[in-house]
Amino acid sequence: MPARTHGFREDAPDARTVVERELEFELVLAARPAAHTPVAVPTRLTYRVGEPYAVHIAFHIDTPDPVSWTFGRDLLIDGVYRPSGQGDVRIWPATVHEERSAICLSLSTPEGNAVLRAPSMALTAWLERTMRLVPPGQERLIVPATP
Repeated sequence: MPARTHGFREDAPDARTVVERELEFELVLAARPAAHTPVAVPTRLTYRVGEPYAVHIAFHIDTPDPVSWTFGRDLLIDGVYRPSGQGDVRIWPATVHEERSAICLSLSTPEGNAVLRAPSMALTAWLERTMRLVPPGQERLIVPATP
């Protein structure tokens, strides 16, 4: 079943400083035994100019509050093209059933691991919006290096 994409969050506090997108990721592997078919996971991607190196991903699962992860935008950009990351967060491009592109995201915690799959075109479109706002390599102009 292909992932569905939801609308852009143009009503964000300021579309010039925040880029949000709601997507449906697919949970394909989890710490707890699950069905062999992927499980839909509503997900919100957030990028803030004030934190130009980071992306925030909130997974809305069967809990009162979303499960949130924050990691480097450069890691996500690299993972769109080639396997990237080590340790708790790993990202790589994939093909699903030889018909559509996806980006896989492996997340590890002491409580367990999860592998999720996102639609490549929608995720890449969101990333491109973040890069138009703050081009890669220009982050340091927003957050100066500490002495």
